[in-house]
Amino acid sequence: MKPTLLVLAAGMGSRYGGLKQMDAFGPSGETILDYSIYDAIQSGFGKVVFVIRESFSEAFRAFFSGKFDDQIEVEYVFQDITDVPEGSSYTPEREKPWGTAHAVWVARHVINEPFAVINADDFYGRGAYREIKSYFDQGHTNYSLVGYQLSNTLSDHGTVNRGVCQVNETGQLKTVVETLKIGFEADGTISYPTEDGSANLAAETVVSMNFWGFTPDYFSYAEDYFKGFLSKRGHEPKSEFFIPLLIEDLIQKDEKSVEVLSCDEQWFGVTYQEDKPIVVEKIMDLLRREVYPKKLWG
Repeated sequence: MKPTLLVLAAGMGSRYGGLKQMDAFGPSGETILDYSIYDAIQSGFGKVVFVIRESFSEAFRAFFSGKFDDQIEVEYVFQDITDVPEGSSYTPEREKPWGTAHAVWVARHVINEPFAVINADDFYGRGAYREIKSYFDQGHTNYSLVGYQLSNTLSDHGTVNRGVCQVNETGQLKTVVETLKIGFEADGTISYPTEDGSANLAAETVVSMNFWGFTPDYFSYAEDYFKGFLSKRGHEPKSEFFIPLLIEDLIQKDEKSVEVLSCDEQWFGVTYQEDKPIVVEKIMDLLRREVYPKKLWG
């Protein structure tokens, strides 16, 4: 059974100034997402599921329809505030969906096989897809994560959020903590704000770029955790159910282990409009090295 690629594409791109999922970066109008789907197909994935919002569903489908439908099965699901476990409640002041772990959970009705999770606006490199596909092929029942070096994932134009990882001596994830507003200081050090001021992180710190490998039991674990999350924090208008919160809980309870997969690929992505020229140049370099054809589809 071929694995599925689950693409988290429901973000509104507030810091970027628009839907970066559909912004062109390649010479023939290719998005970052086009390159991700191409890499997944080349690596042996059999289906792609897009998690989007109903508000831009029509535009999103029209944009991607016909590009790769003949090469990989395509599904769409909506991330909506109202999609919560039966019996759960939350504040009526809530305006945004519940975060990345919720975005994965909403695909529970269309995925019955091992699946990888990525962000729509991140470029991970083909080696990352091959690593996680190989892990699936070995029949593991535990989860996996492609880890990246922190210094290779930052923006020169503002702060970013990253899942900061600790890995044990056997290559398994010990902890992953969603850390907000990480950025470069004037002297080149990397820091993030804390209640007491700020804390530094080493350049080689392993971070999650939200490239996870899961088995279908994720959905039942997520539902149980989400119920508790809503009971405790559903009254908060801006609380978020992040994937690392669930993973941390599963590791601490010894219910799942997570293998951190090494990958030599360079990650890049767009958080701000100022990131776009850098990403365009990186893609052009890949084209010059013939990693991708100049016209990706057709």
